[in-house]
Amino acid sequence: MTTFTTFTTRITAMYTLQTPDPDYVVNAFWQVTGVDGEYTATIAGNTQFSSQQGAEFIPYDELTEAIVIGWIPASDIESSQQCVQGQINSLITPPALPADTPLPWSQG
Repeated sequence: MTTFTTFTTRITAMYTLQTPDPDYVVNAFWQVTGVDGEYTATIAGNTQFSSQQGAEFIPYDELTEAIVIGWIPASDIESSQQCVQGQINSLITPPALPADTPLPWSQG
């Protein structure tokens, strides 16, 4: 049976400054969660923003999670999804653990 991982990105915290605009978001903390059947894995990240990004200012109380997620570079989210997928793959098929085997020349 093959299942597919469903990924969700959430904003978990935002930090603001009062310049160049009131409640200007300068850092967003986020997490990517993957669910594949009974297996779940999560990784956290954060993105810093500067006033040089050129986007039109949106007042803090008008921000939505989707808007802020859109500010995160897609490559950061894709990389996080790949890491989460690796965690899930290891849960589905745990890697073989090496055994501490006695040295052949030191046995009886």
